[in-house]
Order: sequence, then structure tokens, then C-alpha cells
Amino acid sequence: MKVDVLLGLQWGDEGKGKIVDVLTPEYDIVARFQGGPNAGHTIEFDGKKFILHTIPSGIFNKNTLNIIGNGVIVDPYILIKEIENLKDSNIDVFANLLISKKTHLIVPTHRLLDATYETAKGESKIGSTLKGIGPAYTDKISRNGLRVGDIKNINFFDNLKNLKKKHFRIINLHEFNHKDYLIDGLPYEEYEEKWLQALETIKQIEQIDSEYFINQSIQSGKSILAEGAQGTLLDIDFGSYPFVTSSNTITAGVCSGLGIAPNKIGKVFGIFKAYCTRVGSGPFPTELKDNYGEILRISGNEFGSTTGRPRRCGWLNIPALKYSIMLNGIDRMMMMKADVLSPFDEIKICTKYNYKNREIDYIPYENSPDDITPVYTSLEGWNTEIDKLTSISEAPPELIDYIKFIEKQVDIPIKIVSVGPDRKQTLMR
Repeated sequence: MKVDVLLGLQWGDEGKGKIVDVLTPEYDIVARFQGGPNAGHTIEFDGKKFILHTIPSGIFNKNTLNIIGNGVIVDPYILIKEIENLKDSNIDVFANLLISKKTHLIVPTHRLLDATYETAKGESKIGSTLKGIGPAYTDKISRNGLRVGDIKNINFFDNLKNLKKKHFRIINLHEFNHKDYLIDGLPYEEYEEKWLQALETIKQIEQIDSEYFINQSIQSGKSILAEGAQGTLLDIDFGSYPFVTSSNTITAGVCSGLGIAPNKIGKVFGIFKAYCTRVGSGPFPTELKDNYGEILRISGNEFGSTTGRPRRCGWLNIPALKYSIMLNGIDRMMMMKADVLSPFDEIKICTKYNYKNREIDYIPYENSPDDITPVYTSLEGWNTEIDKLTSISEAPPELIDYIKFIEKQVDIPIKIVSVGPDRKQTLMR
């Protein structure tokens, strides 16, 4: 057996959580391999809506083990809130959730550092979710981090205290007034107290040497799905730097984020929206700042599941999609939110860029709005509601034409088309 991979091909928010939930019955294990609580994977079924930030999206299937891998970073306070919300819906998280001992912790002062750095950037801010992601990964790389496996160590609280002192030296240097700053609506001291209390609950989650566990599972024939967070265009190396996240969101990140060899990667599923969205700052060539963009935002409920911020919206971008497909080795794609395009008589797709007075079909290093202009192809819209479709055979011909146009452009088949947020609103091709 090999590990299949499911990840986003745009700037995140593609709908990965829903598709993982749909595919979960086919897998014995679902494992998150990177990212932290800046993710927001939304799953809807039976009239209920769940938003997961850290826990893998396979948690709703009792027969599937869920693993938080070593490449993930965890805020105990946020994780415990997730667990409590699931328990309220009679989902026994502890029965099928495992966590890697090598998973790094987001400590309370990471949240303060995040706000400190973002404030210091002023107009150049990147649009951080302020969840402490960047500072936690920074400490990981600089070998100052604390890991889940350290919690039971007798030196843990001394190490935590020393790390806190280091962080406050930086915070004070920037003259950031942390006493007036609220973390998830709480003053710092109150948040810290709840964070420390959450450590006790974290101890109830079975800790594993995940690299051994996953490789042994592969050898024993277990089917495994690796679940990504954020999106390819936010990858720390290949995204629109510096407006990126702090981890490798691409297929290569599965190897380091779970501890498996490259030859253990199986099928790679790429998720994309029928249009594009982005949260925060950074280049967005096909962004619509007019009424069309507002229609997409309202119709698609494009507001961040983690921050609540309105998302920037625009037409589908083929050069960016091809770039993501190349980086990830995509075998098949899933197109999400096709229903959001229903109001339009005409739908545009960016197929090339005008770059320095010539047309190109790739993303250049200089990709600011002053450097590139999208070149569009117009397609006829279906201009009818499709959220009640139960089979792709019922789809209007204009939707099929839209799908086939994309397939021809990127030379990858689209196997799933989502026409609504519920798991039932999923059409197989």
C-alpha cells in the first residue's frame, strides 16, 4: 500500500475538509501532515456544520484512525475547544485520534509574537491569522521549540518558562503593548492559564512515534490518506512569498510531515474552487474588485472559517492551476463550489498572462499587478441553480463545457464536482 495525498491547489479554502470526509470511508487512516490552527476545514452533513482547525477531517468515521502528524503545530487551547465541540455532538474524539510526539506546540507567547511582528510591518503586513503559526515554526527551525512528547518531561515547565522569557524580550524590544491585546477574546494572562489547563487534556490523546506507526501501517496493508492544509500557492518555498504560510503545503511536505519515503506516495488528489479566493495580502492576478467579486463573495459565503475575514474573490486562474499541478504531481482533481458560479451568464477563465508585452502561460518571479495582466477566455454560464443535482448526468451542458475546458487546459481529469457544502452535494464523474 501507499499513502494517497489530498491537498489544495490554490490559496487555501478550497474545500479539502469536505472531500476528505467524503473519501474517508475508503481509508483506514487519515493523517494531517502540516499546518496548524490557521486551517479551517468545514464539514457539513445531517444538518450539522463542523469546522476543524487541527483534527483531521476523517474524525467523523468511527472506523478510521486520525493522526496529527509531526509536521503539524498544535495550540492545546484551540485543540481542546475542537474536542469539546465534537463531544457536544456525541463524537468520541479520543477513541480514534492519535498525535505524534514530534508535533510542535504553539505556546501563548507565540500568539503575542505573531501580533507583534504583524503590527511592526505596518502597511506591509502579510495578513497573518495571528494564531502563532510563523513564530512557532520559527522556533522549530531555530531549535528552540517544544513538542507534544515533551509535555510529560520533568523539565517541560522550566523550558516553557525560558522560552517565554526569550519571547518577551522580543515583544518588549518592539514596544508591543501585550496587556491591551486579546487572544481569542481573552487577556494574555487568562489565555495562558487556559492554555496550561488544556495540557492536561492533551495528555489524554494517545501519543505515538508517528513515523514508525505510519510506516508499519503501510507495511501491514492499511490504506492511508494524507490531508493537507492551506494551499499550494501558500507554500513557504513555492508560494507567493512573502505572503505565504510557514510550512510546505505541497506533496513533498508529506514526506517530512509524516516521515515516509517519496516512493511511498500513491495517488495525489488536487482540490480547487471553480473560481479563486484569497485571504490576506499578496498578488492575486484575477481578483475582481467589482460587483462580480461581491457576488462571488456573498454567494459562496467567502468569509474565513478561522478569522471571519472576507475573502478576496476572482476568476479561475489556469497558469496558477498548472503550476500547482506540476509541483504536486496531481493525478486527478476535484472542483468545488461550482454552484457559486450559477448566477453568471458569462464566466471568464484566465488562460495566460500578458507579461512585459508578451503572452506567457506560467507564473513569473515578478508577479505583482504592475508586471502581469490576465488574459481571459469567456465561456457561457449555466445561469441556473445546480445545488439540487444528484448526478453529473443531470448537469447543464454549460457546466460540462466548463469542466471539459479546464480539463483540456491542464490535461488532468476532474473526478468530483461539488455543488454545495453538504457531503451529499457531491457529484462523481
